[in-house]
Amino acid sequence: MSDLYEIVLTCPKGLETLLREEAAALGLQDVREQTAAVRGQADLETAYRLCLWSRLANRVLLVLSRFSMGSADDLYEGVRALDWSDHLEPSGSLAVEFSGHGSGIDNTHFGALKVKDAIVDSLRTASGERPVVDKLNPNVRVHLRLDRGEAVLSLDLSGHSLHQRGYRLQQGAAPLKENLAAAVLIRAGWPRIAAGGGALADPMCGVGTFLIEAALMAADIAPNLRRERWGFSRWLGHVPALWKKLHAEAEQRAAAGLARPPLWIRGYEADPRLIQPGRNNIERAGLGDWVKIYQGELGTFEPRPDQSQKGLVICNPPYGERLGDEASLLYLYQNLGERLRQACLGWEAGVFTGAPELGKRMGLRSHKQYAFWNGALPCKLLLINVQPNQFVTGERHGREQGQAESEPVMPARLSEGGQMFANRLQKNLRQLSKWARRESVECYRLYDADMPEYALAVDLYRDWVHVQEYAPPRSVDPGKAQARLLDALAAIPQALGIPQERVVIKRRERQTGTRQYQRQASQGQFMEVGEGGVKLLVNLTDYLDTGLFLDHRPLRLRIQREAAGKRFLNLFCYTATATVHAARGGARSTTSVDLSKTYLEWARRNLSLNGFSDKHRLEQGDVMSWLSADRGEYDLIFIDPPTFSNSKRMEGVFDVQRDHVELIDLAMARLASGGVLYFSNNFRKFRLDEGLEERYQVEEISAQTLDPDFSRNPKIHRAWRLRAGTV
Repeated sequence: MSDLYEIVLTCPKGLETLLREEAAALGLQDVREQTAAVRGQADLETAYRLCLWSRLANRVLLVLSRFSMGSADDLYEGVRALDWSDHLEPSGSLAVEFSGHGSGIDNTHFGALKVKDAIVDSLRTASGERPVVDKLNPNVRVHLRLDRGEAVLSLDLSGHSLHQRGYRLQQGAAPLKENLAAAVLIRAGWPRIAAGGGALADPMCGVGTFLIEAALMAADIAPNLRRERWGFSRWLGHVPALWKKLHAEAEQRAAAGLARPPLWIRGYEADPRLIQPGRNNIERAGLGDWVKIYQGELGTFEPRPDQSQKGLVICNPPYGERLGDEASLLYLYQNLGERLRQACLGWEAGVFTGAPELGKRMGLRSHKQYAFWNGALPCKLLLINVQPNQFVTGERHGREQGQAESEPVMPARLSEGGQMFANRLQKNLRQLSKWARRESVECYRLYDADMPEYALAVDLYRDWVHVQEYAPPRSVDPGKAQARLLDALAAIPQALGIPQERVVIKRRERQTGTRQYQRQASQGQFMEVGEGGVKLLVNLTDYLDTGLFLDHRPLRLRIQREAAGKRFLNLFCYTATATVHAARGGARSTTSVDLSKTYLEWARRNLSLNGFSDKHRLEQGDVMSWLSADRGEYDLIFIDPPTFSNSKRMEGVFDVQRDHVELIDLAMARLASGGVLYFSNNFRKFRLDEGLEERYQVEEISAQTLDPDFSRNPKIHRAWRLRAGTV
């Protein structure tokens, strides 16, 4: 009987049960699970077979010894006690990997050095010849794991991790490791479906990892058949004849599998940059006749094998990590659910996601869920039978069995809260759209946290929707806040009849410094909108604000009415929308001051769009410093400062509560006789200094500067009209 060795197979966390089943089927005896590993007994032939055929393991470790240790010296002696001449020549090379700590080992690097020293000292010859370290391609790779005072010393038979099959030289931005993809396919039932001749489709295939792993299974190809280097190749205990026999058997099985009629395995990818890398991966895997990749959008996904053939739809949609991803990802999952319901009736589906709350938005019930880890990220595999009784739609069961195949499937049903939110949007739209049409207003606020549990601001910009989520207080459970946000985002397109791709979401938090003006994206897409006879450019995607403060619309129109023949000064001008209105109203000249070069360039574009240019000055500078140095005279001044600013271009920090008196005094010194200064700000707790009323004529006009779209939120801003002299 062949000698039995203790074998440890490592794997990604969460794959232990699957790996135990696979290893037992490949001949491992007395198999037991550990965290991220399984262990058992096997002869050398079985160890080789595990290297060649395991689709799930990372490494195959052959245990050389176990020993107790209480110090670094114990580690050294325990390793040196082994007869290393059975494994490595003195002229050979080695690499050491060490994991764990304790028993006098402070870090893994120190532990690895101790193991290396023990092996080298054991093999050092009288002439001084000794093994050298080669981390990339050693004769043997030694692994030592320290766990609660026990050292487990092993040889790594696999060499590089077994998930590296060799076919994937090119990959996308966030690829699944091959063994995790294989595990997902096994849990999704692909071996059973493939045995029955079923099809497989991936609507978001990236560079084809699911497709290739599925084809390797279906064609009975050992996942590591094409690997050229192994951890055992130059190990002195290696038995080449045994390995050659196993490898030849695997080649025969692969040839027989590939000779069978190929299954229908197709992938679709929207990003054209990934099509050729995916096809290259397929060719390297030798599966060009089995797997095909095409460029295609999710919105048009429709697998079309033989009409009677069904199978498995498998995919790994993006999870979303950046702020503002919620809207696009929600709609992607909704579209995926819609395509499954419309084009994949009778199929099975497996959706592997790191955002299971988005998976609930597909409008389909999962009958089974499995937990996985993708690196450090917890994930779930949602298994779905795409049948009408699993639909969560606007009708109880979606399309009934008797319905015509061509009839459209209803969109996924909104939650109770989502429907309430949709009802409020539609109510507001009915009320405000009449006013907007009458006043020729193209951009207005439709909703502003009217329902406290849905803390959003929803603005219409013609046929686009700009959504700002107010960050929930810490007292609100983040999971509930996220669920309500997704409810609201699901409701917006249905309630307003606006395509999903025209919904943009941002998060509105209490800002520090100039964060509110910082770039959020770099799409550079500007849209032209109209207001009071002028044209203005807005950008819905790149910054927290869009370039147009909707709540100041009445103030801008007031300035337009009063600007004829006057010298206009716009301080903290932002994109100079008020300046464009003043120019439209016939201002003799305008001067606009802001610290941001980016926004002054935007201001220049706004002016040029309306045919204004030369006589309208744009000044880059800190407003307080600029006012102190300026000696001009102005008939009409508008000041709308930020609550605070600490730009790198200015000295100190501007705080509107602390600095507004100095700011107004400096500006009033530049106001011509009979002139008017308008001052506004959005700081909710702002209090105008009483001393200003002793020096100037001050009238609060806040109520007069609110249009119907902001009447629900009178605290959106406060505004005053100031003139020289006192009442």
